[in-house]
Amino acid sequence: MPLYEYRCTQCGHRVEKIEKVSGPHLKNCPQCNGKVERLPAAPAIQFKGSGWYVTDYARKTSGADSSGEGTGEASEKAGAKEAKEAKEAKNAKDAKEAKDSAPAKAAKKPHTGRKEK
Repeated sequence: MPLYEYRCTQCGHRVEKIEKVSGPHLKNCPQCNGKVERLPAAPAIQFKGSGWYVTDYARKTSGADSSGEGTGEASEKAGAKEAKEAKEAKNAKDAKEAKDSAPAKAAKKPHTGRKEK
């Protein structure tokens, strides 16, 4: 639930109140019973640090990162490739297990060259 700040238009008293977005909002000042107005407030979410803009995800250049950890699109593509290879390996293993566990087909009758009646 968000925190709303109100100011009385008569006495100037300021009040902060936690209310539902859809719920009933404060209409009167708790001190003088005058009309209150809701003040604009800064959002509670803050973005700090790098990684927010596209330019922060620059491609890794040779020797630029000595930590060994990949960043940005290069590491995302590598991770996606590893996941795809792991999935393909699992599918191949499952197919081999299914083939090995399948019952052997019935042997065909040898062809004698005579017609059956």
